[in-house]
This record gives sequence, C-alpha cells and structure tokens, in this order.
Amino acid sequence: MVGLAVVPHTARADPTANDYPTEARVDYVLACMAVNGQGRDVMSHCACSIDTIASIIPYDRYEQAQTILSMRQGVGQNTMVFKSVKSFDDIVASVRRAQAEADVLCFR
Repeated sequence: MVGLAVVPHTARADPTANDYPTEARVDYVLACMAVNGQGRDVMSHCACSIDTIASIIPYDRYEQAQTILSMRQGVGQNTMVFKSVKSFDDIVASVRRAQAEADVLCFR
C-alpha cells in the first residue's frame, strides 16, 4: 500500500487557494467541459483552470463576479444596478483576467 505524504499547512504556497468549495470547482469544470468538449484531457485542462483561478483570486471575489454576471443576464429595473455600477465591472474584470491567465497556463 502506498502512503500519502501529509504537507503541513505552513508549507503551502497560498493557503487561500483551497478556499473554493468543491461544488464551485465542480460547477466550473462541468461548464468548462460543456464549452470545450468532453474527455479526460479536457477535464484535466478545466480542473487546472479553476485551480489557477483559485490561486489568483479569493473565492468571495469569484462568487461576487458570478453573481454579478448572473444578475446581468436578467431583465427589468432590478438588474440595471448590476449593469451600471463601475465597481461591479472591476470585480468581473478581475475574474476575467484570472481566467485569461488560466487559459494560457492550462489550455496550451
């Protein structure tokens, strides 16, 4: 039987990189695979992508961006605030930059 090495918490490069819930990571990978195709290689690229994003931005920022993007798809007066507030654009832009870096690193 092969044992697993236990890495002390202090040895990790970025302890916040693992603050993404499993469900969020799975949702990302499934959506990524829906766009990029099915298969083990695509799954590996998509998993790399969310891991890279998690190493760049904290989960709360990622979650805020996902909420903003979801609300922007709606119609009506209640969604207008999500389409017009400049600070929301900055949050979404930070996630898009992280996704672009992940694309470069993971989808070569």
